[in-house]
Formats: sequence, structure tokens, C-alpha cells
Amino acid sequence: MDEKRAIALLRQGSHEAFSSIYATYWSKVYNFSRLYTVSTDDAKEAVQSVFVKLWEKRELLDEEKSLEGLLFIMTRNFIFDQDKKHLNEELYRDSVLQAYNEDYIKHHCDLEEQIIAKQLSKHIDLLIDSLPDKQKTAFTLSRKKYLSYKEIAIEMNISEKAVEKLITKALKYLKQNCTLLFIFCSM
Repeated sequence: MDEKRAIALLRQGSHEAFSSIYATYWSKVYNFSRLYTVSTDDAKEAVQSVFVKLWEKRELLDEEKSLEGLLFIMTRNFIFDQDKKHLNEELYRDSVLQAYNEDYIKHHCDLEEQIIAKQLSKHIDLLIDSLPDKQKTAFTLSRKKYLSYKEIAIEMNISEKAVEKLITKALKYLKQNCTLLFIFCSM
């Protein structure tokens, strides 16, 4: 099926046209994704997200424009968005850990900030203690013993991907609950 016809049919909701476009372009999108992602799972997620978005936005497609170019732009944007998300998570994690570090608190904060930081530290300790066992173990090994995901995976006898998921869930839980504390404290 020629590209212009496939786009016209896709705009009308044709699953056959979508399947044809997917079969034609998935490997190109995947290979492009692999240039910018760390794992094959991340590249597969990029491909899936790009094609889902293509389907969702099909009515906006223009038969006169290059579908391949559009797919590459969508892929690039997805990867950049994911990178920004991970960067924001890392910045948040670092700021929580910095607040958690008592040496930093003693040397860089006034008395009121030290009191708030100690309260936050106690609150974080309680939150860490309330995590499910595996999340708590992975988080503690990562943040208090400074082990890499690979070292944690070996120690816990699980995959690195499982370690990443456990720590991501723990950070999400801490972020949600620390945000609530910040809102409460600022009232």
C-alpha cells in the first residue's frame, strides 16, 4: 500500500492501514530508539508509545507530509520527554537525599531549617520503614549503602530491572508522601 493511501485510510480509522504502516516502519522506529535508549525494553516502550500516539492523532495526519519524518519526530519527542521525566526524578531524589544528609544540614542550614530538616528526616525514616520489605531493602541498599543496581540485584538475587522497579516505586511513594508533608508544613 502506498504511503499517501495508507495515511488517508488511517485518517478514516482503517486498522488495515495502521497494520501496514506499523509493519513498514516499526523496525525503523525501533532502531532509531535504540540510538538514544539504554535498554531494548525502553526502545520497545518508545515504539509502542509512538504508534499508540499515531493512532490517537490519526485525524491530524497530512497525506502530503512524510510519515517517516513524523514518526522520527514523535520518537525523538517521546525519548526526550522520558529523559526529562527521569532527570526530574533524579533531581527530586537528590534533593531528598541532601535534606536527609545530617552533615549537610548541620553546616548549611540555620536553626529553623535544621529543625524542619530533622523532622523531614524522621518522616522519611518512617516512610522507608513502611515500605514493603523488598522495596525497603532495595532502597536502603541503594541510598544508605550506595550499592549499584547490579550489586543490589546480586545481593537480593533478582534482576537489575526488578531492582530499578522496586526503587522507582519506593521513590514514587516517598515523593507522594513528602509532598503531602510539605503542603501540611507550609499551611
